[in-house]
Amino acid sequence: MHSLTLLFIAAVVLSTALELWLSQRQIAAVASHRGRVPDPFADTISAADHEKAADYTIARARFGRVAEIMNAVIVLALTLGGGIAALDAMWRHTGWSQPWRGAAVIGSVFAITSLISLPLSIWNTFKLEARFGFNRTTPALFVTDLAKGLLLTVLVGGPLLLATLTLMERAGQWWWVWAWLLWLAVMFTMTWAYPAFIAPLFNKFSPLKDEALKTRIEGLLTRCGFKSKGVFVVDNSRRSSHGNAYFTGIGNNKRIVFFDTLLDRLEHPEVEAVLAHELGHFRLKHVRKRLLLSIATTFVSLAALGWLTTQPAFYTALGVPTPSTHAALLLFALATPFFTFFITPMSALWSRRHEFEADHFATQHASPTELATALVKLCRDNASTLTPDPVYVAFYYSHPPALERITRLQAAAVHA
Repeated sequence: MHSLTLLFIAAVVLSTALELWLSQRQIAAVASHRGRVPDPFADTISAADHEKAADYTIARARFGRVAEIMNAVIVLALTLGGGIAALDAMWRHTGWSQPWRGAAVIGSVFAITSLISLPLSIWNTFKLEARFGFNRTTPALFVTDLAKGLLLTVLVGGPLLLATLTLMERAGQWWWVWAWLLWLAVMFTMTWAYPAFIAPLFNKFSPLKDEALKTRIEGLLTRCGFKSKGVFVVDNSRRSSHGNAYFTGIGNNKRIVFFDTLLDRLEHPEVEAVLAHELGHFRLKHVRKRLLLSIATTFVSLAALGWLTTQPAFYTALGVPTPSTHAALLLFALATPFFTFFITPMSALWSRRHEFEADHFATQHASPTELATALVKLCRDNASTLTPDPVYVAFYYSHPPALERITRLQAAAVHA
């Protein structure tokens, strides 16, 4: 057996085992604290809400374990199990030339994996989320979203895939540099176009109508030196009762978006504090830093793929006897996550630091007490656990645990 085959098997087994171990730690930690609300939340979170959050977290963790095992099995079946090789051989019989044959193979893999994962998506939406009172998606809306997402993937991803395969075939050994530039162009275009042209395909975005809140928000934007195309409310209540707020777009096409479910639950000062936190990400250049990291990561990934395409062992060791550009793309996309999973604590730590920095920014432009109150409400309404396992947090949490954030905010309020 080739050493790369052994390395790949080890990465799949170890990363999957680590994910299962982490989820079991999370389940145990949350279950052990289910019966008692942490002291800092005793006056704001009821025992019933705390128990619901624990049960929801445990249910999602158990569901995730099924998804993790299924993902590992699918990847091994497609690679070492000969799935990609069989699909490649089937499409070769058509006599199609590149890049069409390659696109057909990749499209087949995408279709198969999507069909396999569809029951999990249905279960998550209509069973798990519904069980805890979060789901509001109707079967008709679910199917419509699925169809729109598939159409968008074909219209945007199809041409990008064909262009990438063409570059791999015809642009020489430095094809990956041209592919990187192409991907950057598409990424920036999609980021710019998303708020105005793509997101409205799935949701209705309405200008904020609450004049008092609008005045308060405009004052905050002026203090923070932020300009946008407007403040919008999205009808997320059609799909879920979860609440959130976010920025979207780049350049002159930036938008501030609030879930309607969030505005229904928070008071005006709390909304202002949440927005101040989000503005902190912008003013502290967190979005720009993450974008630059994404650009650099894409460059390194494509450079690595460019080298691997020239190594015959890369194909044979991962179950594909006949080298091809489309096989290289598929093998790289399927195998890489199992290797990079081990460095996720680094990116998660970086993200949590950004959240703390944005919280600190918010305390300078809004009330830390109101932000803490808003976080408590969001934890309660979203059924977020207050007692996560610290090792699980290190791997998966892009935001610090609520207890850590609120403790810092309370200290900031005392010194304000």
